[in-house]
Amino acid sequence: MDKLIIKGGNRLAGAIPISGAKNSALTLIPCALLTEEPLTLRNLPRLADIDGFQHLMNQFGVTTVIQGSRPEDFGRVMTLEAPRITSNVAPYDLVRKMRASILVLGPLLARTGEATVSLPGGCAIGNRPIDLHLKALEAFGARIELAAGYVKAVAPGGALPGGEYDFPVVSVGATENAVMAAVLAKGACRLFNAAREPEIVDLCNLLVAMGAEIEGIGGSDLTIHGVKRLHGATYRVMADRIEAGSYACAAAITGGEVLLEGANYGEMGATVHALRNIGVAVSEEKKGIRVAADGPLRPTNLTTAPYPGLATDMQAQFMSLLTRAEGASVLTETIFENRYMHVSELTRMGADIAVSGRTAVVRGVPRLTGAAVMATDLRASMSLIIAALAAEGTSEVRRIYHLDRGYERLEEKLQLVGADIQRVGDE
Repeated sequence: MDKLIIKGGNRLAGAIPISGAKNSALTLIPCALLTEEPLTLRNLPRLADIDGFQHLMNQFGVTTVIQGSRPEDFGRVMTLEAPRITSNVAPYDLVRKMRASILVLGPLLARTGEATVSLPGGCAIGNRPIDLHLKALEAFGARIELAAGYVKAVAPGGALPGGEYDFPVVSVGATENAVMAAVLAKGACRLFNAAREPEIVDLCNLLVAMGAEIEGIGGSDLTIHGVKRLHGATYRVMADRIEAGSYACAAAITGGEVLLEGANYGEMGATVHALRNIGVAVSEEKKGIRVAADGPLRPTNLTTAPYPGLATDMQAQFMSLLTRAEGASVLTETIFENRYMHVSELTRMGADIAVSGRTAVVRGVPRLTGAAVMATDLRASMSLIIAALAAEGTSEVRRIYHLDRGYERLEEKLQLVGADIQRVGDE
């Protein structure tokens, strides 16, 4: 397995191109199951999770063609075509490594009238049951069975009749699955207390481009009027707001100034607000977002929450940034109960962090020191890299296969702005 060698202390300066959003792309790809016509997605990030989802789509008889591009280019273009679904079973071997695989359940059910999907895997960051996915589908008329580690969903008569569901708590994945299941229903489907993340807006916009009828896009109440068929489309994946926020924290901890090219200021309100509270200058420009930090970092209190609150996917990166703030900060994780696994690795680098339940108190330290550390999940990987960029000496970040699931060619992007970072084989 590869590892990253990082010599800290370099100030980051320059421009970083922001890739297409992983969390959006993994929702847009299964939309190809909803039509017989080609779906072309532009600005797809080159990630292990995208490759894994491509293989899963091939399992259903979907053909996938990737346009040729230069090796130095970020992102790529993929055309998916499913004139006939040859299988509606998502097997364990293909699903176990990636939680997003559950997102084929809704579109397979809508297109073929039934779907059998293995219970998903993914990062070990806490209990993430799929009960809300299943309850929403049941509310729309599906019959659900759980057996031998698989979910089997059946639409009576081959199509969901429609209905309504009020989410007891906000769930991004369940909202996405429910919307994809509803677009080909016989009647109307209504969702209340639906998630409002920009990635869900991206999904709805693609579905509308394919002929779906959706009311309330961007709000917490959605009405989907089922249509008989969807057609193909060409669509550009939104910029990755989590990647942009991650590089913003990297620039800030080094006292640097970086232009995040392509980042969408309007989708990053909570992250921008948090950065400014910490003492980081953030401004919107024509080409993206500029982040600059040339003074002391201030402590702050942060709480993760569903959009438009601070994304749980940004918690670990802000924790690393706050290890260099002048005072004590308090982070509260409300989404996942086991998302502080990076704390023990940060303390190996000299961080002063105390965890009690879902709350972490981060006391800023004068310096971090390089160390050998091990990533435990995707965003934890990035938090260790951020800390290593500011640490005195050399750090080794191991188990970076997590990183390759969500950050496109990270070391190349950091090298563009002056980081001393190399990927090497782990002997």
